[in-house]
Amino acid sequence: MNTPTILTKIVDRKREEIAERSKTVSLADLKAMSQDIAPARGFVKAIQTKLDQGHSAVIAEIKKASPSKGVLREHFVPADIAKSYEQAGAACMSVLTDADFFQGHEDYLKQARAACSLPAIRKDFLVDEYQIYEAKSIGADCVLLIVACLSQQQLADLTGLSHELGMDVLIEVHDGDELDVALTVDNPLVGINNRNLHTFEVSLDNTYQLLDRIPENRIVVTESGIHTTADVADMRAHQVNAFLVGEAFMRAENPGDELAKLFV
Repeated sequence: MNTPTILTKIVDRKREEIAERSKTVSLADLKAMSQDIAPARGFVKAIQTKLDQGHSAVIAEIKKASPSKGVLREHFVPADIAKSYEQAGAACMSVLTDADFFQGHEDYLKQARAACSLPAIRKDFLVDEYQIYEAKSIGADCVLLIVACLSQQQLADLTGLSHELGMDVLIEVHDGDELDVALTVDNPLVGINNRNLHTFEVSLDNTYQLLDRIPENRIVVTESGIHTTADVADMRAHQVNAFLVGEAFMRAENPGDELAKLFV
């Protein structure tokens, strides 16, 4: 696949990070640690519950910065953000744990999850089983797997391992070729990222163009570019009712209030 330069750079760094972390905490240690973690909260179940109720299922993101926009939120307290999301009716939350490119940390997921009852996805660039066990050990209820970072076999293997450990998986695609790969894996969630990682341009048409190719038994999550109630209404008109939203909330004084305004 024509992997974007930014992803190549991030994945290369992830390989280095895994090697560094393995010297401190071995894979065997992580496997042992993951056995002591309480059962996951049910990420897909929380989304499906909202959809069954006729509501938008919002995966509300907690992230301090991004490579394309820099720091999004100076006053960054994951626990407070998580509480505001829960009060505003979010289905789930997404927590960035990548340090080098998003100024994230695994502790942010722990803090957010401890502050509320929402299921949490570890949003990072996962390319190795080490990171899957690491996600379980920090309490993640779901993991993000990005097709552009993985071979078809890696995607299948890491999805299978995540399911074995009791975690749900959000498989993210950017185009039709990646969607074809994603659909070879038995997994209910398909995320369509509306950001072109070659140009960083965002277009909601990316979701619309792929919808007809996705079976009805999959839940489509649209990612990036949702900023107005008109954006939400347009997606819902296309029968897309699950949303991953980050920047719009992170720039608001109260993220939960912004969620409530956007998804009235």
